[in-house]
Amino acid sequence: MEKTFSHVDYLWDEQKAAELGDDQVALFLYRSNILGADLRITNYGGGNTSCKTIEKDPLTNEDVEVMWVKGSGGDIGTLTRQGIAGLYTERLRNLKNVYGGLEDEDRMVGLFNHCIYDLDSKAPSIDTPLHGLLPFAHIDHLHPDALIAIAAAEDSEKITKEIWGDTMGWVPWQRPGFDLGLQLEKCLNENPGIRGIVLGSHGLFTWGDTSYECYINSLEVIEKASSYIEKKVKENGNVFGGQKIESLPADQRKDQAAKLMPLLRGLASSENRMIGHFTDSDTVLQFINSNDLEKLAPMGTSCPDHFLRTKIQPLILDLDKNADLDDTEAVLAKLEPSFEQYRQEYKDYYESCKHDNSPAMRDPNPVIIIFPGVGMFSFAKNKQTTRVASEFYINAINVMRGAEAITSYTSLPRQEAFDIEYWLLEEAKLQRMPKEQPLSRKVALVTGAAGGIGKAIADKLVAEGANVVLTDMSEEALKEAVATYKKDQVAGAVCDVTSEEAIKKAYKEACLAFGGVDIVIHSAGLAISKALEDTTQKDWDLLQNVLVKGQFLMAQEGVAIMRKQGLGGDIVNIASKNGLVSGPNNVGYGTAKAAQQHMTRLLAAELGGDKIRVNTVNPDGVIVGSKIWEGAWAEGRAKAYGIEVKDLPAHYAKRNLLNEIILPDDIADGVFACVGVLQKSTGNTINVDGGMANAFVR
Repeated sequence: MEKTFSHVDYLWDEQKAAELGDDQVALFLYRSNILGADLRITNYGGGNTSCKTIEKDPLTNEDVEVMWVKGSGGDIGTLTRQGIAGLYTERLRNLKNVYGGLEDEDRMVGLFNHCIYDLDSKAPSIDTPLHGLLPFAHIDHLHPDALIAIAAAEDSEKITKEIWGDTMGWVPWQRPGFDLGLQLEKCLNENPGIRGIVLGSHGLFTWGDTSYECYINSLEVIEKASSYIEKKVKENGNVFGGQKIESLPADQRKDQAAKLMPLLRGLASSENRMIGHFTDSDTVLQFINSNDLEKLAPMGTSCPDHFLRTKIQPLILDLDKNADLDDTEAVLAKLEPSFEQYRQEYKDYYESCKHDNSPAMRDPNPVIIIFPGVGMFSFAKNKQTTRVASEFYINAINVMRGAEAITSYTSLPRQEAFDIEYWLLEEAKLQRMPKEQPLSRKVALVTGAAGGIGKAIADKLVAEGANVVLTDMSEEALKEAVATYKKDQVAGAVCDVTSEEAIKKAYKEACLAFGGVDIVIHSAGLAISKALEDTTQKDWDLLQNVLVKGQFLMAQEGVAIMRKQGLGGDIVNIASKNGLVSGPNNVGYGTAKAAQQHMTRLLAAELGGDKIRVNTVNPDGVIVGSKIWEGAWAEGRAKAYGIEVKDLPAHYAKRNLLNEIILPDDIADGVFACVGVLQKSTGNTINVDGGMANAFVR
């Protein structure tokens, strides 16, 4: 069957569905995943879906109806069997007998556990009764931009009637919970035969007898709402009151954003270090450059899922798009009062709305920051969270666009918003989140990261929670390396460390991808083993440029960004035992490594006042997995020691005090010790060589 929709993606695959047969839970999960794949339908973590099946009660062996529903904190786009809850439907409905009204909502959530059928269930979410009190086999609760626009528009109930006639129900705004489930049940009883219900300022409920019928019903309802809005937009002739300012060209927008992000990151991290995200999509630019920006943005978002991730409103920068952002002091003089005002307004919001048992006030810094003419920034605890916050605010923009086209946009009253944001159940969910990793909220840039020691370092930093920008000269190798990580963990930048321009581009990528940089690891290197008479000026210059000049340029540009952020930082230079030990046929390499080591000490002495720590890790004999040993270096060292190349690993292992083979992962552990453990060490050298007495620094 061919289905064509203009405003949503039809993704149902008949063959895939046929393979699932009559497994209703599998079909419900399939439906959930394809609905969650379209951000216009529902964003990450937003909405929930369910199905009801007949199962054997393990205690009575009788047939019972079981409802399978997305569990707390899940995401329908990535939902699996492990992320759902299975509950006895009848028991859930019997909770009506003990429900004590709106003041009883929090207690009811605890009672959901008494309705569990499947002992492997995910914790049931607050929306569980909204599905359980409706009789349909398959149900979707979604947050489509078009439907929330209608739900958040003035005269929402009237507009719902105008679009769908008697085929859709409507209930006014109410915080999610058991009573909202009762309101949905009441709406259905009063309007038998409806195909769905619009939730005021919130979202949409639709259903069907089969997973496919439910899916098609959801898409058709969303499509009709979207078409209605686009018709209104055309009738009005413009959106958001028309354009007020023009955007900078795309390249200039990126330049301005990259320059500004470290400053914004520093200000947004006044209480907790944050990771950044930038977007300048057409949707964003249309809104932030409009005449109605100043009117709409302070109103705040309407859907609870939106403001829980974006805060109730964004910060709009009073900054000209062409401002000279290289003048850090002047820019900060403009930005700091805006941030302080935002924090104070958030504190006022908290103080005026809090209850006796409200959780303590959370970080008052903005999550969404708007720079008219340039784009939109977001800052949160990790890359996924900040990217998702940006996506949710784009959803909010679409909602405002649609609502303004229809009648006018309405947002939730501040007290209602506060009661959602500081709901005790929401606080309990936050408290249950796993402890952050040692390098969470940190951004690292690693040179020579496409393989060998550099890749091992990148792997370690990511494993410990950091976001990492991998750089390397080889674009092909870099792509392969980046592909080994999950989304939101890393970025890649082709970089020749002897080129100041290439280094600036790499740091620009770090700023645009994550907001700045906290850790710089200079691991790029090469080795040339020759006697004095055989060492050419070309050899000498190459070693000095890659190892010494590259380290200098990396530090110079990295420190400039760290100082903008005002958050301190770490620089770790990968040198070598050869910078401490005098060996044969090593004049060029050993001299360059010694220069790296002393530069580290000099920078440590200079940068301590900025809380930037500079340390050295000295590898030795890293043969397995090292790119250096793939070339002439191995032949040169074998010649120097009078052995064959194949005997080098055993030679190096036997000569250290611990008789250990040194691996790239061991060097990565040394780097982690510098940046994740030794928080009060700078100017130090860590030898990772199995113990070489002639390389002891003291």
